Amino acid sequence: MSPVIMDVYSNGIYSNGNVKNPDRVSNNIVQIDDSDFLRLLDRPRPISIERNRSFEEKSINELSSTLSPLHFVDHTFSPSLRSSLNTPRSNHCFAPHPVFTDAWLALRRSLVYFRRQPVGTVAAVDHSSDELNYDQVFLRDFVPSALAFLMNGEPEIVKNFVLKTLRLQSWEKKVDQFKLGEGVMPASFKVFHDPVRNYETLIADFGESAIGRVTPVDSGFWWIILLRAYTKSTGDSSLAEMPECQRGMRLILSLCLSEGFDTFPTLLCADGCCMIDRRMGVYGYPIEIQALFFMALRCALLLLKQDDEGKELAERIAKRLHALSYHMQSYFWLDMKQLNDIYRYKTEEYSHTAVNKFNVMPDSLPDWVFDFMPSRGGYFIGNVSPAKMDFRWFCLGNCVAILSSLATPEQSSAIMDLIESRWEELVGEMPLKICYPTLEGHEWRIVTGCDPKNTRWSYHNGGSWPVLIWLLTAACIKTGRPQIARRAIELAESRLSKDNWPEYYDGKLGRYIGKQARKFQTWSIAGYLVAKMMLEDPSHLGMISLEEDKQRKPLLKRSLSCSY
Repeated sequence: MSPVIMDVYSNGIYSNGNVKNPDRVSNNIVQIDDSDFLRLLDRPRPISIERNRSFEEKSINELSSTLSPLHFVDHTFSPSLRSSLNTPRSNHCFAPHPVFTDAWLALRRSLVYFRRQPVGTVAAVDHSSDELNYDQVFLRDFVPSALAFLMNGEPEIVKNFVLKTLRLQSWEKKVDQFKLGEGVMPASFKVFHDPVRNYETLIADFGESAIGRVTPVDSGFWWIILLRAYTKSTGDSSLAEMPECQRGMRLILSLCLSEGFDTFPTLLCADGCCMIDRRMGVYGYPIEIQALFFMALRCALLLLKQDDEGKELAERIAKRLHALSYHMQSYFWLDMKQLNDIYRYKTEEYSHTAVNKFNVMPDSLPDWVFDFMPSRGGYFIGNVSPAKMDFRWFCLGNCVAILSSLATPEQSSAIMDLIESRWEELVGEMPLKICYPTLEGHEWRIVTGCDPKNTRWSYHNGGSWPVLIWLLTAACIKTGRPQIARRAIELAESRLSKDNWPEYYDGKLGRYIGKQARKFQTWSIAGYLVAKMMLEDPSHLGMISLEEDKQRKPLLKRSLSCSY
């Protein structure tokens, strides 16, 4: 199929972020005692923003702290924003960390414009390597960039991105002769400018050009989560209430909540459908997708209008959330007690009272998990399906489980205990392992198909990804462990800028720049910025974190094999 194309006449000229240096505002990064973090979460932070009248947005004050975040305002692409020099937060006379300044300059160089408006950031600005699809705006990659701009009081680019991707969702999508679901969001898009005909074109990829031809399952979830972050940050609900946005949410949710042959409330997925976008044995019910699914459902409940369609969908969401939280907390959770229970499982049980409900063979327990599991701590394992448990640790899924409150408070604390106990394995010299441990030898050949990019301790096979530091920081703040985030950020600051912001690092400790890693990878840059700003001003956590729903209780009694 030819790519989905949207032609829009434009008098503007396409630019890929070649903008002037942003105004530098001297601020002081305040060191906060750990005990102050929870107290700061609810303090209001005034935001001084002058909106474009054409957007018909509300101007409000929300989410703040007496601390002073760093602001860089470039009027080249944010004409509607007042200079942060006019705000109380610019009164400090101390310079920011040089890595922080460098990161903002690099992030602004990655901006992509469509009809003279910023609509996203490219995946990487590395002119030393073939572009492939790194010159495109990826939906999942843009999330940390969007959060950085929201935290810096620049919401217009996020609004533009939400509306442009929503428009792309409405186009007919085909892979060969098969028509994809109406609610599928693109994996990425790029802007093509024809200087002769003076028009610009958005070209979207829904998986028909991707390696392996896999449609991204996570794109729609990230879109809903980002819409909620925008609404929470700005206090402007008019975007989410637009009929187009409401319809877009309903289409995404209809794909996920449709009835089929499923026995479980989790989503069945193909390999390579999320951040791990190559064959890595995550097919089935991967933790990353389940955690994002849960968070997107909770965000949608807050964003859907309470009309007839919205109420009917909200009832379906509430039922699914009950079943999904029970299933995940019961069967995906692993701690010392649960590990010992699995080790002693009987097999071939047949009845409603079976303890080993998935008929998992105890001999399939990998040797490494017994040494990896600390006496205090636990985590959500990678996958659970009939006769199969993937015991690997996956960072993104566990952090999102904390932020969405899919994990109970006890489970959230146990995840942080595990990270502290296994710091060398999961963090090492560069945060943060995307998964642990690595696949190697015969297992690597069978699971990855001898993928030369996913060799041991590289890329998605145990590589270290700096972008994940923003998720770790958010989880640390929510669980009252900011010292963990501070330690990880200091590690990242020691190398990231000097190494030109690599996409990922290789090696058991993350010591080496990835063998195929792009430099100036945008989400490595944005992930650091979000972590830094969130640690400085913990009230930012509110746009990406959901508190526990006290009304949501398990519908069934837990199995005897469960820990809680």
